[in-house]
Amino acid sequence: MSLGFGEILLILAVVLLLFGAKKLPELARSMGKAMSEFKKGVKEAKEDLEDGEERGRGKKK
Repeated sequence: MSLGFGEILLILAVVLLLFGAKKLPELARSMGKAMSEFKKGVKEAKEDLEDGEERGRGKKK
């Protein structure tokens, strides 16, 4: 299930109505920071899991 152009346009229109044009840049910046932090956390968790697997096999760093 993917969103088409019409659905995305409708969502953006609703967001614009809810938050107003002045708040959109701030909202976009906050969303970008949140996504960045989420990706960083996922990467760190993946590295921790891989490190734990290596230690479990007897390989030490």
